[in-house]
Amino acid sequence: MSSWLGPKLAIARAVAAVSRVRGGGGTSLPGKLLVRMDSSAIGSLAARLPKGSVVISATNGKTTTATMAASILRRAGLSLVHNQAGANMAGRIASTLLDAAGRRGTIAGELGLFEVDELWLDRLAAQLQPRVLVLGNLFRDQLDRYGELDTIADRWADAVRDGGAAGRARLVCNADDPLVADLGRERAQTGHERAQTGREPAQTGHEPAQTGHEPADVVFFGVEDDSLALEGMAHAADAKHCRRCGAPYTFDAIYLGHLGHYHCPSCGQRRPSPTVLARSVTLEGVRSARFQLCTPEGEARVTLALPGLYNVYNALAAAALAVALEIPLAEIVAGLQSTKAAFGRAETVMLGGREARILLVKNPAGANEVLRTLALEPGTHDLLGVLNDNTADGRDVSWIWDADFELLAGRVRSATCSGTRAPELALRLKYAGVEPERITVVEDLAHALDRAADYLDEGGKPPLFVLPTYTAMLSLRELLVARGEASSSWL
Repeated sequence: MSSWLGPKLAIARAVAAVSRVRGGGGTSLPGKLLVRMDSSAIGSLAARLPKGSVVISATNGKTTTATMAASILRRAGLSLVHNQAGANMAGRIASTLLDAAGRRGTIAGELGLFEVDELWLDRLAAQLQPRVLVLGNLFRDQLDRYGELDTIADRWADAVRDGGAAGRARLVCNADDPLVADLGRERAQTGHERAQTGREPAQTGHEPAQTGHEPADVVFFGVEDDSLALEGMAHAADAKHCRRCGAPYTFDAIYLGHLGHYHCPSCGQRRPSPTVLARSVTLEGVRSARFQLCTPEGEARVTLALPGLYNVYNALAAAALAVALEIPLAEIVAGLQSTKAAFGRAETVMLGGREARILLVKNPAGANEVLRTLALEPGTHDLLGVLNDNTADGRDVSWIWDADFELLAGRVRSATCSGTRAPELALRLKYAGVEPERITVVEDLAHALDRAADYLDEGGKPPLFVLPTYTAMLSLRELLVARGEASSSWL
């Protein structure tokens, strides 16, 4: 353990206390200061956890997957150190560990549960040394910050291979995402060859595609339900080519963005067989989703209090994590079914006695699944879209042109557009086919919220669907908490 860590923890705690007194919340600042004082602080504090750590990373769904996993693990009797507020870079993770750290090398928790930003995964995995690493998906997101998908995929590949930052972690990988499945397949192939030969496999670049079930250090999850298959790949889909040979994949079923069943007709690469999977999926609009969960231990029917196929994938990721930790099936099902929405992730709040559903949208794939879920709801809809271009959102908002607002265009009763880029959102809705007289631009969020809620008075009490980007969601939460219309707790 780093020497003189104790005094540094005291200084960081003092900064947190001052920040809270001043109304800053003390979320990431103390951790940033701690890491600046001691670059090994995260690793030193994580080493105190008696059952180690697990890490979850993905472009979409990290917070919800971690929330589901926390529900399962707590039900199984584990005490957690968890960055549940959703902030997932080094500062917040350090702050989470700081809050839990006690005297004389103690810590208030058995297991660390950390969601990690995909760009930070390799650096934080090297410090957290996770027992299990969950890789949910990779979608195009914030190109000005992350770059192309292959950039992140290459960094993840370096982290998870033997000798990398997470080389010893048991992997949980989405079999339906070709980029993510490759990472698990490569690990499984390496493990298989080592078990057969007792030495490291030679890397030829033409290793045979894996078939059957993977070795024990990789758990794949996926969906198997042809009723969900889309007619074709969306124009905004990302991973269309085989990373091994570069040939276009043939998709036998497409479920969400580029997620589905696929194979490469050139080199034979194909989707791995999942260990944890969902069958007989039923999507019930913005209210819930049901599916048959299949695991090595058996099967069970799961009803989620969260909507959409994307939340079925989040549930599968959390269930596969629990399987990797050998949690019983009954605890997995109970934990999933008791999970409530985290703020902004299909959470419902009341605005003057009227229901508002907050559905985070931050990239084409996520937005399209929200729109697809809304399309299952009958009748016409009142929308409040909040589009920001702050650093955490990505300065480039051109992604809204890859979001299929056309799915709802003929069923929009009113659309209030707000945020720093409200006019661009209004223009996108107009080109999607929403009648211009139904679109209103109100850049100030408080006024936009009032305007959108007031419009509901003209037609009874239908729900308002609020579609904010990430920083807009944070601003919305702060506003609703100040008004007493949302809880100050994230969960």
